[in-house]
Amino acid sequence: MEYIYAALLLHSSGRDITEDGIASIMEAAGIEVDKGSVKALISALSGVDIDKAIAQAQPAFAPTAMSAQVQAPAPGPAPAPEAVEAEKKEKKPKEAKEEEEKEEEAEEKGMEGLSALFG
Repeated sequence: MEYIYAALLLHSSGRDITEDGIASIMEAAGIEVDKGSVKALISALSGVDIDKAIAQAQPAFAPTAMSAQVQAPAPGPAPAPEAVEAEKKEKKPKEAKEEEEKEEEAEEKGMEGLSALFG
């Protein structure tokens, strides 16, 4: 997938999609380049009108009138911060501590996911 994104980046910047160009983008992103994958992508894209392919793919992602009718209603308002704090104080200290630890673990896992995105 990264190789395709690199090719699209080159295309959108008006540059030729070449092996060197894709490799440069991948290396700049800190991704190890597989020269076989780069060559396969260049070969697959030869003779492809990328602008036309993008235009044909966009309707698949555009919202339709039917999808607007099927959407679920928005959830109700979130509880006020004061209510959440009061609920935490009402809990037994042991339960509150366990819940806090679970929240911290979830936050750490989320941050690990973000670091994977950015190298």
